Amino acid sequence: MSFYEWVQRRLIAHGFDPGIVDGIWGRNTRAATIEFQTSRGLPPNGQLNEATVTALRATAGVVAPVPQAADAEPEAPVQDLLDHFPWMTLALRKKGLHEGQDNAELRAFLASDGPTLGDPAQLPWCGDFVETCIAVSLPDALIPNNPYLARNWQEFGQTVNPCFGSVLVFWRVSRSGTKGHVGFYYSEDDANFHVLGGNQKNSVSVTSISKDRLLGARLPSVGGPYPRRVVTSAEDWQISVNEF
Repeated sequence: MSFYEWVQRRLIAHGFDPGIVDGIWGRNTRAATIEFQTSRGLPPNGQLNEATVTALRATAGVVAPVPQAADAEPEAPVQDLLDHFPWMTLALRKKGLHEGQDNAELRAFLASDGPTLGDPAQLPWCGDFVETCIAVSLPDALIPNNPYLARNWQEFGQTVNPCFGSVLVFWRVSRSGTKGHVGFYYSEDDANFHVLGGNQKNSVSVTSISKDRLLGARLPSVGGPYPRRVVTSAEDWQISVNEF
C-alpha cells in the first residue's frame, strides 16, 4: 500500500470521502483532507504535514456511515520520493497512453481538469499533459497563460536547479525561437535528462533529452516542501520522511 492509499483509507475511516482509493492525490482527496483538517481544528491547507498525518493515524470516530476496514491500518507507510510529488504519480499512471491507439482515454484525461488543447493526434500536446497533471493534483498552483505553449512554463512557480519532479522546459529547432518542449524530470545521466512527458514518440513516455537544450527548471510555489533530489540511480529514491 502506498502512502496516498493509506491517506485515502484513513480519510474514509474518519468519515470523509476522497473518492476511489487509487493512491492518486487529486481534487477529491485534497478536498476530503481539507474537510478533515477543518474538523480537527488544523489549518485547512490540504497539506499532509505531521499534524495531519498524526490526526489521521488516530482511532477513527464515526462521523458518517462509512466502511471501517481502514481502522486496522494505523501506521502510515514509509514515504518514498514519489509521494512528495503527486503530479508525478499521476503522470506515471498515464505512461504508455498513445495519441492514436488510446486516443479516447488520452483525450478524456487531458480534459479532466476542464480546459484542453484538443485532439492530441492532431496537435502538439506536451504542454496540455503537464498542465493537466499539475491542475488535477495541485489545484492551487497558478498555471501559466497559454500552458499549451511549452516555453510559457518558464513562468511557472519558482526557478530551481533540475531535480526530481521539476518541470523542464527545452528549446526545439532554435534556442532563440518559439518552439519548445516541456515535461517532468524523472532522472538524468551525464549528458541527458530522462523526461516523463506527453507527445514523446506520440505517447506518454520517459524520453532522454540532451541537457544542452534545457531552458529552465521549475517547481510549484505552493504545496511542498519538495525534496530537491537529483536521481541517477535507484538509491536516489530513498528519502527521509521527517520533514513535514
